[in-house]
Amino acid sequence: MRTDDKRIRELVERWARAAHAGDLDGVVADHADDIVMFDVPPPYEGVRGIEAYRRTWPEFFTWQAAGATYDIVSLEVTAGEDVAYAYALLRCGMPDDDPKVLLRLTFGLRKEGGRWVVAHEHHSFPVGAGA
Repeated sequence: MRTDDKRIRELVERWARAAHAGDLDGVVADHADDIVMFDVPPPYEGVRGIEAYRRTWPEFFTWQAAGATYDIVSLEVTAGEDVAYAYALLRCGMPDDDPKVLLRLTFGLRKEGGRWVVAHEHHSFPVGAGA
């Protein structure tokens, strides 16, 4: 595995652990100041900027603390010199939710000062499904 692919894989895995643990600083640690995120809950036009991104997490952390799972099932990474993308499927739901319904995650990344940061993040569930 290429070094950049490995670094990005580790970044995504760190992010998922922080999201599950309710660690806001860990969630935002590798994100660009001008992050754009499209998420499952509103606002459907997305959020722009690191402060708006931060504000989306507390409600999710409360839900996670109630017993939800947030586990990476599969993760693929493709990295170029200074841009990359990663996509994953995650088990994201309560224990009694349908285990076949997986959250879809896509990260668009860029290299800033020799470090990979997430510039775009997208979460979705198949139509008619959700946590």
